[in-house]
Amino acid sequence: MIGTGILKGMAVTARNFVGSYFEKERLITVQYPEERSPLPENYRNFPILIYDTDDAEAGLRCVACKICEKECPPQCIYIVKSEDKKPDYMGKPQFYPAVFDIDISVCMSCQICVEVCPFEAIKMDKVFELSTRERFDALLQRKSELSKSNTYYHNIHPIEAAEVDAKLAEAAAKKKPAAPAAQSPAVTSPKPSPT
Repeated sequence: MIGTGILKGMAVTARNFVGSYFEKERLITVQYPEERSPLPENYRNFPILIYDTDDAEAGLRCVACKICEKECPPQCIYIVKSEDKKPDYMGKPQFYPAVFDIDISVCMSCQICVEVCPFEAIKMDKVFELSTRERFDALLQRKSELSKSNTYYHNIHPIEAAEVDAKLAEAAAKKKPAAPAAQSPAVTSPKPSPT
């Protein structure tokens, strides 16, 4: 019979339409911003910089290697390497970014910067409400705005953050010199005197 496909399609549509009024899990309308849908853990929006101590400047993981700046397809990352070194969160003297800016009007959230970072310093945030009234300067995220604590990272990506911290701890343990053997003096037997 001609038109059975259309009738079957209309039946599916009617069943879904009526069912959405009576089944709670099928209600898809969220009264935003009062209600918010939970974002999945792998959701990504714009990059952030991670720091490990209470001080965002001292604990910043970024050493200004500029790999993310080179690999960024739209070239929205701008880094100026410092002239001096300062101790990082582990006490080792490192270079640091004197300037680290991301133009979020150009960023396409591709996550390439996260993938290429050898220091696990740049990660993706879940914040998507970044609208402002200004057109130009407000779309440029500076280092102070990009810096987020490791605790914040654990809150938005708990599984991934735990894996990263375990990997960093393992790498730090490998770099530490092995504990010296027992410090007891070696016992030497007296040499027999030649007779």
